[in-house]
Amino acid sequence: MNRLWSRLGVRTASVGLLVAGLGGGVYLGQDRDVQQRSAEAQLVVQANAEELQLLKQRQAEHAAARAYRRSAEDAAAAKAAVEAKAAATKARTLEKKAIAAEEAAKKAAAEKEARAKAAESGGAVPYTGEIPSSCDEYSGSREIGCALMLDAGFKMDQFPCLDRLWKRESGWNHRATNSSSGAYGIPQALPGSKMASVADDWKTNPATQIKWGLGYIEDRYNTPCGAWNHSESVGWY
Repeated sequence: MNRLWSRLGVRTASVGLLVAGLGGGVYLGQDRDVQQRSAEAQLVVQANAEELQLLKQRQAEHAAARAYRRSAEDAAAAKAAVEAKAAATKARTLEKKAIAAEEAAKKAAAEKEARAKAAESGGAVPYTGEIPSSCDEYSGSREIGCALMLDAGFKMDQFPCLDRLWKRESGWNHRATNSSSGAYGIPQALPGSKMASVADDWKTNPATQIKWGLGYIEDRYNTPCGAWNHSESVGWY
């Protein structure tokens, strides 16, 4: 009887151990599956993180490339604008020079023609320069003298002295000749050929004579009033 119970106990224990072993094996198998799935999940997470990092890096590279392109385009546009402005300025300058040269050529041609006509007719060469409004009250050679005096840098208050001086010398007559001395023209240059230093039309052009006379006055008396005062003192200048 005791032996029977002993055999039964052994069998029961064996079955228990077998069941426990099977349960443990199942548990261990399940644990390995969980661990495997966890490892795979970690790999997936790691792969996703690396892919996300790579994506961010590529996005940053693209952004940098776009910024560089925009910067390069802006620099190119700014350079093109500067070059276009410089070209336009140069074109305007050349155009102004061309216009000025054309006007100067026309003026020179007109003056040449006027001198030729004056030489043929024996008259005075017409004045083609500008007459400021402050000289409007005068006419003829006096008007020209007023304009050229201002152009030479003298102030308007000097003209009364110049007017009186050359009224006394020549009456503002560009053909006035001093038969005793040979002095000629509005400023009574002695000899008259001195005025050729200004232009070769000194015999017929009041402006040429006036320019020479103003230069002479400035060199010797500084101002027309200085020349007039000297003339008042000694009778000549």
